[in-house]
Amino acid sequence: MAKTVKKVIKVMARGGQANPAPPIGPALGQAGVDISGFCTKFNEQTKGMMGQLLPVQITVYDDRSFSFVVKQPAVSTLIKAELKIESGSGEPNKTKVGKLSKAQVRKIAERKMPDLNANDIEAAEKTVMGTARSMGVTVESS
Repeated sequence: MAKTVKKVIKVMARGGQANPAPPIGPALGQAGVDISGFCTKFNEQTKGMMGQLLPVQITVYDDRSFSFVVKQPAVSTLIKAELKIESGSGEPNKTKVGKLSKAQVRKIAERKMPDLNANDIEAAEKTVMGTARSMGVTVESS
């Protein structure tokens, strides 16, 4: 017999560092999920992405069991990690905070591809370039 989906919860959690504190604890508590069980499984699955902010989609079923899907970090997070910068620019059209090469754009696009609704890698690269522009990061033109 198939399980009935009771609720789908979307939260952001740091890889390998999930704990029962907000935002995870209250969101799962309301759905009646075993919070420490989720944290243990999540931390085990994401220990390779320690400290990165990861979008997580948790599906809660009628019998209080759950499954979850860990997505890739946000494009802006990947750009900041690639350029080793703290944040984007407050005035992206005036103040530039970094420069991405075509190879770096492709690398980020390839990593994020499973989560994007892009049909091919070129479309994914355009998404990355758009995010970069809005952060005040210039992209090398080929």
